[in-house]
Amino acid sequence: MAKIVTMGEIMLRLSTPGNTRFVQADSFDVVYGGGEANVAVSAANYGHEAYFVSKLPKHEIGQSAVNALRKYGVKTDFIARGGDRVGIYFLETGASMRPSKVIYDRANSAIAEANPEDFDFDAIMEGADWFHWSGITPAISDKSAELTKLACEAAKRHGVTVSVDLNFRKKLWTSEKAISIMKPLMQYVDVCIGNEEDAELCLGFKPEADVEAGETGAEGYYAIFKQMAEQFGFKYVISTLRESFSATHNGWKALIYNGKEFYQSKRYDINPIIDRVGGGDSFSGGIIHGLLTKPNQGEALEFAVAASALKHTINGDFNLVSVEEVESLAGGNANGRVQR
Repeated sequence: MAKIVTMGEIMLRLSTPGNTRFVQADSFDVVYGGGEANVAVSAANYGHEAYFVSKLPKHEIGQSAVNALRKYGVKTDFIARGGDRVGIYFLETGASMRPSKVIYDRANSAIAEANPEDFDFDAIMEGADWFHWSGITPAISDKSAELTKLACEAAKRHGVTVSVDLNFRKKLWTSEKAISIMKPLMQYVDVCIGNEEDAELCLGFKPEADVEAGETGAEGYYAIFKQMAEQFGFKYVISTLRESFSATHNGWKALIYNGKEFYQSKRYDINPIIDRVGGGDSFSGGIIHGLLTKPNQGEALEFAVAASALKHTINGDFNLVSVEEVESLAGGNANGRVQR
């Protein structure tokens, strides 16, 4: 069991029931979620000591967010309490050719306004094996970007492996701002996760593959992975490769490079998708578990891809699967028969 730390924002998610549109909704389904919180839940489900670092208000909605994490075994010792609000996001789940839609209402949330003195990063990183963050956290605010840097510095002082999911969000910042903040942070990163679009918008890289036309062959990624590993000193460069046929039908596989060898996972045909929000986070949670516990990068990647394929079948942000369920799918049991 490893000590895994993640840091970011957990939000109140208000989603329309079923596939109804925002303008049709008379009520919303309530769950909690957010990039790094989703990764922490995955890590806890796999039996690790998972800590989520954030700041939430002292009121009952802040407590509800804390409780949502505790319910699945995530340790909340380092969540600072204070500030005025929990960030909110609204989700309209698409179907067929209508894409899902997200509307943010997260300005001035508690973590966006948090200060360095809210956290003792040396205590947080003491004895940790892994620290994970995503490009969403420094995008929230300049204060959050500073916290991310302080956390990464502390992780390096304590010899902690650091992973990032580049996760570019155009509703939070521009590519120019992202590159100015994210590029300097890459010096702390050992494991870089992100698709070709994230790499271009966050780091200024462009692969030789026409992804829009559905050309997701691994060859287009070899050059960019090698270039990224050389420039930033990453130990691993990893990308998911999503083929989007419709909002409810995706192809899903991934690619990993360890500085010497490339490995491409098997491909899953996910149809129908129940909820793809958190799909990338479930992949990050899977790859962290895989790299910590598997004998080689290929088995680590297969675990991560199987875990994230399963997430697409689960409502909410969190990937509520066990190691055994993921291993079963990674081992080829994809028929969905009743387990009796």
